[in-house]
Amino acid sequence: MDGNGRWAELRGLPRSEGHKRGVERVHEIVEAAKEVRVEVLSIYAFSIENWMRPEEEVAVIMELLESTLKKEFESFMKEGVRFRIVGNREKLPETIRAVVEVVEQETRDNSNLILQCALSYGGRDEIIRAVKKAIARGAQPDDITENYIAGLLDTAGIPDPDLIIRTSGEQRLSNFLLWQSAYSEFYFTNTLWPDFTRGELLDAIHEYRTRSRRFGKVENSGNLFAERFPGMLGT
Repeated sequence: MDGNGRWAELRGLPRSEGHKRGVERVHEIVEAAKEVRVEVLSIYAFSIENWMRPEEEVAVIMELLESTLKKEFESFMKEGVRFRIVGNREKLPETIRAVVEVVEQETRDNSNLILQCALSYGGRDEIIRAVKKAIARGAQPDDITENYIAGLLDTAGIPDPDLIIRTSGEQRLSNFLLWQSAYSEFYFTNTLWPDFTRGELLDAIHEYRTRSRRFGKVENSGNLFAERFPGMLGT
């Protein structure tokens, strides 16, 4: 969800106003995702690198996160949204951790949509923490498989993302779900996040549905060869 600060600066507003508008946009996108039966919606709210931003800006973002979670909790329960976070929880203020834990616990049985919030998150940090967990558990070389590592990640039990949408014109992952995005489809838009609408989400999903996902394989390779070189395959 990129572009909050630039959205505000283009309008001569403080960056904090951009973050406020960005939070408001999340509600609309969550509603739209439920309409089209998205099972898991992951939002990149605050990266582990974002802690290096000015203290005043970080404080505003943390306050927004806390107040938004408290305000949206009733809606989560009413609409059947399960909320969970991924990221380095140890870096979060105690007040934020407390609110997150309550919302996660209370919504754990909701099943209409999983809203996964990447908070104090970095893909490399996540992988490093997973490796440390493996060492702590006494894992042996033969234990290390893709499934084993996936089970130690913050996203354990959650499907890898099918589609990753990046707003604001930037075309990079920015340390987001590095392991999980190995075969994700990407959709880049110049739209700044506070202007990202339900309609553009649906456009992104529509384009995704037109793509052919092969996961490294060649689709219908045998038939294609037969069509181009008839008689060479034998019977």
